Amino acid sequence: MVMVRLQKFLSEAGVTSRREGEKLILAGRVTVDGQVVRLLGTKIHPLKNEVSVDGNPARAKAKRFVAFNKPTKILCTRHDTHDRRTVFDLLPANWGHLFTIGRLDADSEGLILLTNDGEFCQKVAHPSHGLLKTYHVTLAKRLELETLKQLTVGLRDNGDFLKAKSARLLSANNTRSEAEVVLAEGKNREVRRMFKVLGLGVLRLQRMAVGPIKLGELPLGKWRMLSRAEVTSCLKPRGKSPRPPRRN
Repeated sequence: MVMVRLQKFLSEAGVTSRREGEKLILAGRVTVDGQVVRLLGTKIHPLKNEVSVDGNPARAKAKRFVAFNKPTKILCTRHDTHDRRTVFDLLPANWGHLFTIGRLDADSEGLILLTNDGEFCQKVAHPSHGLLKTYHVTLAKRLELETLKQLTVGLRDNGDFLKAKSARLLSANNTRSEAEVVLAEGKNREVRRMFKVLGLGVLRLQRMAVGPIKLGELPLGKWRMLSRAEVTSCLKPRGKSPRPPRRN
């Protein structure tokens, strides 16, 4: 295991967030091998150095990468002030140190990823890494192809420019339609907002995939561990392929 920054270790050990960990270090509340450490950026070896906060040992936790099929009316937060159910109510009790990568609103369902690995979270969440998010949308009326095309042209909503990477019609009749929408960025409630601008109400919104990770046959309200191949695929750098050398 490589050396890691002390505040990162505190976060991944489930003690606190990285930012709050910095405050603990500056306040002199963190020791490494019995010595108070106040220098931000100090690196430690998670398996060799003994770290304590206020005298309580902080131990490294195994890294977890989890796919969860979120039902509707379940929140993507650790605690709710109105005592509503969250994803953590449906996960093992000792997984409180995990955090969700992005969110789905309470009325949406589908794939949510959770982890305690900061690098994995950053790679998956940040738009610059290029992981596309795929959604299936059910509407209460017929969706015309010309209307669907407007999603990929782009729409304005309250000062935001909303645009889908791709959109295709899966099925349609006079009373109901289903479409697949792929986003490259994923602003807050973006899919719902785009269809609202078009005057279409969403009956059901389900996230089907995040990059190479598919929801598949995972039952609603259940979870599974990501495979090593899935994790590795998410961490691979993405970008434009280099141009082939010019021939003389």
